[in-house]
Amino acid sequence: MIEIRRSAERGHANHGWLDSYHSFSFADYRDPEHVHFGPLRVINEDRIAGGQGFGAHGHRDMEIVTYVLEGALAHRDSMGNGSTIRPGDVQRMSAGTGVQHSEFNASRDELAHLLQIWIIPRRAGDQPGYEEKRFDADSKRGRLRVIASPDGRDGSVTIHADASIYAGLFDGAEHATFAIPAGRLAYLHVARGTLSVNGTVLEAGDAAKFSDVDAVTLEKGDDAEVLLFDLGQLNG
Repeated sequence: MIEIRRSAERGHANHGWLDSYHSFSFADYRDPEHVHFGPLRVINEDRIAGGQGFGAHGHRDMEIVTYVLEGALAHRDSMGNGSTIRPGDVQRMSAGTGVQHSEFNASRDELAHLLQIWIIPRRAGDQPGYEEKRFDADSKRGRLRVIASPDGRDGSVTIHADASIYAGLFDGAEHATFAIPAGRLAYLHVARGTLSVNGTVLEAGDAAKFSDVDAVTLEKGDDAEVLLFDLGQLNG
């Protein structure tokens, strides 16, 4: 089964300094039909005004991955980490038993555009942790490049969850096929541009859920950037 969800069907909250779209239930957006998909719990597409951001706040028992599309995001946390991430960087924070952090647009003038992703960990109560790595455009051009995985394979960041995340850039004749292992789920989010996904054209902000499907085929891209999630199944 393939379920297409268009960008406009997502939850939306515009706070002035923050314009955010929610693919799953989050904050004041309550959607019992879209609470999680396997361990994938949150995809928030955030646009943060210059000089603005999220002050210190806490998380626990969640794998949080940040993927920057435009601009730069400054991060500080209670583990002593501090950095600024930009397009091509992937940041992983394991909240575990509890962590405080803040996130701000690193520019006073330019917009920061990013995806913040939450994934439910395999177990609660692990130690908090932090990691970031860079994946340049060439490594994602015309292919699906693993950027996060349970075993840190191929230089990806390590997430403590039954999930792997792949990123790809597709334009023109570039194409890729991802074989979905038996019994697993897949989720595709289009971050920008357009492309054909198993014969259906998706645009920026659109998503596709795959269950009991053998493969995901990506082709006919027009400046497309995508994230694909290989996911185990959760009860409930």
